Parts: sequence; C-alpha cells; structure tokens
Amino acid sequence: MNTIHQIMSKNCLRRSLRLIVLYSFCLVIQNFAMGVVHAESSSYDDFIFAVKFDDAATVKSLLQRGIDVNSVETLRGESALMVAIREKSLKVVDVLLSSPEIKLEARAQNGDTALMLASYSGNTVVVQKLITAGAEVNRPGWAAIHYAAASGNVETLNLLLDNAAYIDSESPNKTTPLMLAIWSGKYDTAKVLIDAGADIQLKNDAGMTAKDFAKEVGRNDLISLFK
Repeated sequence: MNTIHQIMSKNCLRRSLRLIVLYSFCLVIQNFAMGVVHAESSSYDDFIFAVKFDDAATVKSLLQRGIDVNSVETLRGESALMVAIREKSLKVVDVLLSSPEIKLEARAQNGDTALMLASYSGNTVVVQKLITAGAEVNRPGWAAIHYAAASGNVETLNLLLDNAAYIDSESPNKTTPLMLAIWSGKYDTAKVLIDAGADIQLKNDAGMTAKDFAKEVGRNDLISLFK
C-alpha cells in the first residue's frame, strides 16, 4: 500500500508541476500578446499622427515596420490616404501612393473616396497623381466630378473632364454635376459644364432641371446661363 501511495503521490506531483508549467506558459503568451496589441495600437496612433502632420519620414519608417498603409482613422472612417489629402499632407500622399498595397478606392464612412476628397478640395496636383496611380474617375452614384463641380474649382473640373469623367453623371437621386454646381452657386464650373455639353434638360428625382435649381437659388447670373 505504501508503494501505491508513493506512486500516486509522485503522479500527482508530476501533474501539478505540468499544470504549473502550462499555466506559466499561458501567462507568458498572454502577456506577449497584450504587449503586441499595445505596440500595434501605439504604432497606429503614431502613424495617423504622422500622416496628419505630413511627417513623411515617420510614415515611411512605420510602413517598413509593417503598419498597414490602408489603416483607417476611427473618427471618420477615412483611410490614411484620405486623411493625408484632407490635412494637405502632400509629402505623405506621395509616400502612401508609392506603396503597392495602397487601396485607391477605399471608402470613408460617408462613401467618399480619396479622389472625391481631392476633387472637392480643388487640389489638382493630387487629383492628377491619383488618376495616374489608377483611381477610378467614374463610378456609380456620387463621383469625383460632382465634388469638383460643387467646389467651384475649374482647373480640377477640366482635369476630370480631360480624363473622361462623365459630364452628366447622376447621383443616387439623379443630381448631375451641373445641378450641383448651380445649387452651390458656382458660376464658373456651371459655365464650364454647359460649354462642354452638359445636358440641361435632365431632371432629378424631384423633377427639377439645372435651370430650376438656378431659379431656386435666385441668382440671375446663373439663370442667364440657360438663355
């Protein structure tokens, strides 16, 4: 019996030791994982900060260390490229566009793309870089030409038209770039669109033409575009 008790005691001791070792190993793995998560979170924060402040060197360094070039800012759901465009971080824009993993068609929470943001801000240089990189000029629904028309930037609008932007592109409620230019009170872009052949007879879902928009805005200069 004593021998049996001794064997059982030894077996119990071995099992206890194995459990202790296993538990310690699990703690090491857990702490390591938490450390990795913390490091990744810290790197992400550093990355977004560097993007906002046009710190190209830091952005490049973090990309080389494995940070995702398409990281998304949680506040607006914008990609790093969109953040760089919004904050006018032009050196960072170049760094991000040089990455083969960059997703040019990523959408923010509101559906905006990088090209839409650049078109609205009237940053023709960035618009050209995005187009050269392969950004889609035309897409269903809201498109970059709507944003350029609404912003009033003639140079950006002409650049999009030169790159085959559909002049009568319709938003989900069938608002055309011309309607949007009129509604935004942008005489210059409205004139460019009319001179380029925009269809002034088109109606949106509310049955309004671009001329109706001009009357709604109450601007005689805009109404005169349709005479």
